[in-house]
Amino acid sequence: MEKPILVFQTDFTYKEGAVCAMYGVVKTVDRSLEIFDGTHEIPHFDTWSASYRLYQSMKFWPKGTIFVSVVDPGVGTARKACVARTSDGYYVVTPDNGALTHIKAYVGIDEIREIDETVNRLPSTKGTSVFHGRDLFGYCAARLASGIITYEQVGPLYSLDQIVTHPILEPAITPGKAEGIFEICDPNFGNMWSNIPVETFMQNGFSYGDLLKVTISRQGKLVYEGKAPFAKSFGFVQRGEIVAYTNELMKVGIAISMGNFRETYHVDFGPEWQVRLEKAE
Repeated sequence: MEKPILVFQTDFTYKEGAVCAMYGVVKTVDRSLEIFDGTHEIPHFDTWSASYRLYQSMKFWPKGTIFVSVVDPGVGTARKACVARTSDGYYVVTPDNGALTHIKAYVGIDEIREIDETVNRLPSTKGTSVFHGRDLFGYCAARLASGIITYEQVGPLYSLDQIVTHPILEPAITPGKAEGIFEICDPNFGNMWSNIPVETFMQNGFSYGDLLKVTISRQGKLVYEGKAPFAKSFGFVQRGEIVAYTNELMKVGIAISMGNFRETYHVDFGPEWQVRLEKAE
């Protein structure tokens, strides 16, 4: 029987040895375990982005894959360390600090267990409380993946209602008008991803080829206003032109073809960043 794959994401970067140490612990537990990187470039302390990146990529991995997500501003405090079992057959090893928000809302969590540190913590590191990615999450995930422990042996169950989550704002979509937020960005290219589902958008009268009026505000203050075609991809407009498009999660994105919308117009993501799309007259 194949052992589960381990996928890690953190805000550690590769500037020092943190990622290397986590992977060393995994291989010390079981050299045969496969380890892959999700990303180690999550913005520092940003548990919302940690949650979104899990949601973005998890379903494309084989069932049973164990995701280790370590964005942990509360490391060493009373926040829970946990392993969640999702409704579609994955495991997430993470601090319970908001990192399960999108998985709980859009996928579902069947069980969650608090890691028993008396059993599933790297014994040689009990004198430090600042690197649970190595000493607790990575070690426990490796023991689970290798079969040394079962899921039930991770630690005690606790209520799904106790899971810490961020608020999720739903878009408002009516015929000819859609209002939402930028919930994340594509940091490499500066594309902004809204929370407006393309399917609902098109059910309310929008079609590829429409010219849209795009209005972006931050806490009600206008930041950008302009027009952009709604197209399947970036290449349907000229280089440097703005386009509204269907992103990889089937939501409406805003981009500059071969440019960087985020940097050019100084926008960002989060609940304070509102976007409104209307058919242009």
